[in-house]
Amino acid sequence: MPLSQENTRPIFRKLIRQASKLASQPSPENIHRFRTSTRRVEVLLTDLSLEQGRNDKKLLKLLDRLRKKAGRVRDLDVEIAALHSLKIPQEPVRKSQLTRTLVEERGKREKKLIKALDKKTLSETRRRLKRSAGNLEISKNVNPLVVARKKVNELEVDQGAVSEETLHRFRIAGKHARYIAEMAKNNTEGEQLVEQLKHMQDALGDWHDWAQLAQKAEKLFGGVQDSALVSALRNVARAKFRQAVNTLNETRPKLAGRKPAPVTTMGRRPSQPASAPDSAVA
Repeated sequence: MPLSQENTRPIFRKLIRQASKLASQPSPENIHRFRTSTRRVEVLLTDLSLEQGRNDKKLLKLLDRLRKKAGRVRDLDVEIAALHSLKIPQEPVRKSQLTRTLVEERGKREKKLIKALDKKTLSETRRRLKRSAGNLEISKNVNPLVVARKKVNELEVDQGAVSEETLHRFRIAGKHARYIAEMAKNNTEGEQLVEQLKHMQDALGDWHDWAQLAQKAEKLFGGVQDSALVSALRNVARAKFRQAVNTLNETRPKLAGRKPAPVTTMGRRPSQPASAPDSAVA
């Protein structure tokens, strides 16, 4: 199905609705929906549009700022849920302390998010979204599936080895690729590609969330030798790292149309996520 204004305008309208909902109720569900809607608009303007106008560039900058603030709250929601799911008998007091720390941090991040979504910002966001939706031009020959595959396949793994930096790059690229692939409506190949990308995205995201949680626990309580809670979280993060590597090893050849080949790990221990610039916050 060719992409046109008729089948892309609903994506812009959905983001307008989600922004309004988020401003009045920053629940975990609304935050998640706002972020995914933002990503879909971003890939339309950056990866599929023929040309970015001045309004588009200003809109992208605005959405990037809001998405980062929402993403920081979303990260804490996921980390709190992960910590609640961790069943260990040791150090219940420290587990409660870590939970309180995360909840308090979420409260502060939520206030910053609500402040950023004031009436003036919401009005500007709606106006720029409507303008971009009306001016969007996409080539008739563009194939979202080709663009999506290229987004991931252009990333390289040095000598077949996977490091934390590698996982991080594929985690971010996989999100963009998935939202691009979703533009191919009523397409069996597109549905299959979306499932493959989602499978990879889930595994890499799971590793990243647990690694971030372990890192925060270590800042509070010290290393594994100082805390059974930190030790347990590091063990989970290492297991999630291995699972993420295996998933990447399994998925990359499928995306490129090749047979799976062994992928090893390299670099520092899979104990904490690679440092990422603010622009990589999803």
